[in-house]
Amino acid sequence: MKVLTEKGIYRLLMIIALSAIAMLLLIVLFILKEGLPFIFITGIRDFLLSSEWKPAAGKFGIFPMLVGSLWVTLGAMIVGVPLGLAGAVFISEFIPRWAMKIIKPTIELLAGIPSVVYGFIGVMVLAPLIRDYFGGPGLSIAAGAIILGIMILPTILSISIDSIKAVPNSYREGAFALGATHWQTIHMVVIPAARSGIVAGIILGLGRAIGETMAVIMVVGNAVKLPGSAFDSVRTLTANIALEMGYATGKHREALFATGVVLLVIIMVLNYFAASAIKRGVKK
Repeated sequence: MKVLTEKGIYRLLMIIALSAIAMLLLIVLFILKEGLPFIFITGIRDFLLSSEWKPAAGKFGIFPMLVGSLWVTLGAMIVGVPLGLAGAVFISEFIPRWAMKIIKPTIELLAGIPSVVYGFIGVMVLAPLIRDYFGGPGLSIAAGAIILGIMILPTILSISIDSIKAVPNSYREGAFALGATHWQTIHMVVIPAARSGIVAGIILGLGRAIGETMAVIMVVGNAVKLPGSAFDSVRTLTANIALEMGYATGKHREALFATGVVLLVIIMVLNYFAASAIKRGVKK
């Protein structure tokens, strides 16, 4: 009876796991089915490198939105990575353990705040500050980068802290025995040993930044044009899909699904690199 029960639980868990995988595959296949034919008909070069997005005229070039996504994501990395890495080192190596047990869960709670809240703060507080001190419309790449940089902090911080704490204490003790200071031990021993996990956290944060929609729609201005500076308005790929899918039909709808294919490929590549970094860390 016990064996049958164990087999039943095993089969139930397998069915649940396979169901999750099957749903994911169905979503991917649906997006590819709807988007790939349009890319092949239009041409990858014309779709990715054309600067004209005029659905009414039959022109579907996503280059301005691709550039806008890259600018905003790069800005988010510039804001989030140094803060995340510095915070992870400080929390892991300098504060008492009891304080870390309070601070780390508190930081992780930031991931549960709805993105619309971040966007609202960006619209009401950040955009007016940028407009008053730096000029431009305020709703810009800079606003999007700062908001996204804050939003990806919990991901980078949490994974980096776990990676740093996973470094054996013998590494630290060996460095101290050789006369290294605390800071020398951190940046010459601990961080290199935890590098794969830190890189994985950064890549996952990058994926979150690229895939974010609601907060980005609210703070970047949504202008379909090539930006000239960090204080110009842009439209990202995700924002374009969210803004236009509600009324798109025909070729316009297919173009939006093709945009989804581009996003899917980017995120899959990033997840692959993150998984590879984690595997390298496990092997070491």
